[in-house]
Amino acid sequence: MTAATDSSLFPPVPDSADGVLDGLDPEQREVATALHGPVCVLAGAGTGKTRAITHRIAYGVRAGILQPASVLAVTFTARAAGEMRGRLRQLGAGGVQARTFHSAALRQLQFFWPKAVGGEVPRLLERKVQLVSEAAARCRVRLDRNELRDVTAEIEWSKVTQTVPADYPAAVAKAAREAPRDPAEIGQIYGTYEQLKRDRGAIDFEDVLLLTVGVLQDRHDIAEQVRAQYQHFVVDEYQDVSPLQQRLLELWLGDRDSLCVVGDASQTIYSFTGATPDHLLNFRTRHPNATVVKLVRDYRSSPQVVHLANGLLSQAKGRAAEHRLELVSQRAAGPEPVYTEYADEPAEAEGTARRIRDLIASGVPASEIAVLFRVNAQSEVYEQALADAGVPYQLRGAERFFERPEVREAGIKLRGAARFGANDTLLDDAVDLPSEVRAVLSDMGWTGEPPAGSGAARDRWESLAALVRLAEDFAGARPGASLADLVAELDERANTQHAPTVEGVTLASLHAAKGLEWDAVFLVGLTDGMMPITYARTDEQIEEERRLLYVGVTRARQHLGLSWSLARSPGGRASRSASRFLRGLRPGSGAVAGRRRPGAGTGGVERGDGAAAVAKRPAHRRPARCRVCNRTLTDAGEMKLMRCEDCPSELDEALYERLCEWRAEQAARSRQPAYCVFTDKTLMAIAEAVPGTESELAVISGVGRRKFDRYGSDVLAICAGEELMGASGDPSEGPAENSSEK
Repeated sequence: MTAATDSSLFPPVPDSADGVLDGLDPEQREVATALHGPVCVLAGAGTGKTRAITHRIAYGVRAGILQPASVLAVTFTARAAGEMRGRLRQLGAGGVQARTFHSAALRQLQFFWPKAVGGEVPRLLERKVQLVSEAAARCRVRLDRNELRDVTAEIEWSKVTQTVPADYPAAVAKAAREAPRDPAEIGQIYGTYEQLKRDRGAIDFEDVLLLTVGVLQDRHDIAEQVRAQYQHFVVDEYQDVSPLQQRLLELWLGDRDSLCVVGDASQTIYSFTGATPDHLLNFRTRHPNATVVKLVRDYRSSPQVVHLANGLLSQAKGRAAEHRLELVSQRAAGPEPVYTEYADEPAEAEGTARRIRDLIASGVPASEIAVLFRVNAQSEVYEQALADAGVPYQLRGAERFFERPEVREAGIKLRGAARFGANDTLLDDAVDLPSEVRAVLSDMGWTGEPPAGSGAARDRWESLAALVRLAEDFAGARPGASLADLVAELDERANTQHAPTVEGVTLASLHAAKGLEWDAVFLVGLTDGMMPITYARTDEQIEEERRLLYVGVTRARQHLGLSWSLARSPGGRASRSASRFLRGLRPGSGAVAGRRRPGAGTGGVERGDGAAAVAKRPAHRRPARCRVCNRTLTDAGEMKLMRCEDCPSELDEALYERLCEWRAEQAARSRQPAYCVFTDKTLMAIAEAVPGTESELAVISGVGRRKFDRYGSDVLAICAGEELMGASGDPSEGPAENSSEK
């Protein structure tokens, strides 16, 4: 039907409001024209959600229904907000505010603070880590750098979930959240941190939201002034809103319902930061009269990639799974996803690098290829494999492995041990190179077992563990190698990665890949224990891991590789197994029955009708798909045939001729055009399907109830090869007549 994105970087500005709607598919057009009342857009991956909502705003502005200055579009990153503003300008709707929650709240707080509180707005802390460190010291709790980052993240989670310090331990237990330290200690540090901020007249980013909420709750005059300014709200990525952001949105709205939200519960992967899909899933309950539009036409990925994505979610459980969207690819067929099992991690990295090199040789740009992994510590072996293969790369969302603080610190310690090891008591019990490295890194807090939970402490451990594994592999390849040899090897590897990599293959974690897409994606390290990650224990955590893999799958346009290794290092025990999420999807893994809720995945529109809309919702047909190539059909004639015009036909030509003869006779008797009996396309559809029962005939497009009652028995008899008797008792005859499709 249409591509989800503009074909030109600088498309011409539409010359009218109706021109804004050109090129939108039926569901996107429904979004764009639904300008009144609450609207909820459930948008699957690659379905053009940003296109739909920007055209909605632009159509409202160009049609004179919305004033640009009265619209506030809210998203979660400055990059996404900038992209939205750019698209709105291209559509002739400049002047619309598109901001992050924090940016919008900060502007309001700065404007209203003198009136609401008096004086200047408190100083905004750019980074809270230093103050958290001081708070911990006052509580006589010693935190290393990584624990400090983790405790800071816990404070941020507490604030966006509106949890006060005294309630932190209970909130952690209720959320089944693994705290990086004793919850009582963290609660104490949190309380001291808040006191230090107050004493110094400072606020943090979470305070921006909290204080704005406080001002709007306490000062009705200010709240009314904000509501007079902004009368129409659009919220993107609504599945990622926190309770605090939802409260702010409610205060912006007041008792109005001019709100459009967009999201996909199946892409909720940030619950550890306080995000929850509940607000999206409960939208229809809070707004019974809402219009709900489902976007399921996937313009990004090939049918093969989409089939895997749908299959992955079909096994999901929980509330988000009940509201999943079944995507329908709009692209031409592509290669099947490739599943590869390797003996060990280096072999997996080298095999992936070879496949990437082959893709580049075949014409796929390096910048259109990505390697995605679960944790950043997995990147090192792929960095090296790509460097060895001469393939440029770039890391996204993380420092390069050898630039991570813990890796640089480890390098300094290892270099010192190599130089002065004879006098280092740490190495007294070391018997070989790997044990020397383990001894040195143990002084940095490395242990044989990983720390519980996720966060910076786990990331640090993974980085140090990667160095230990590297030492083991190096010693295995070069028996007798010294610590100095290993340090030289580390230096050489670090230098290799300093080459320009802007146009290279992207290496990124699955979380960092959200919102991006590539022609080719390699999902690596897909073993149980990594996907899902070991510390995902509850059903909710396991399901979030499944959604994270789903996000990874849906980043691919054409080529998709999924791989895992049975052992960590060459010659190691093959104790690993492929991710449980691939069971029933990859060849040879057995079949797993998918769970499909009736009506799940269908595109279309549900229009609210008060309370009755909740109890009884109209049924909507799924998009018609070609039974040959599975492309979504939009042409009326193709929809009758249930196939594309140029796809192979199974037409029974003799049957088609008999049906045309019969139609001509019926048309002559009733003195009406032949197409009024049945159109050519309907007869072709009948001749292709050759229905043998009433139910098989009734489902053919163009055979309505009236025509079925009048002509059904004749058509079924002709399909069965029977001869019809005319009025005189002779077999009916008549000249074949080929009417044109109307």
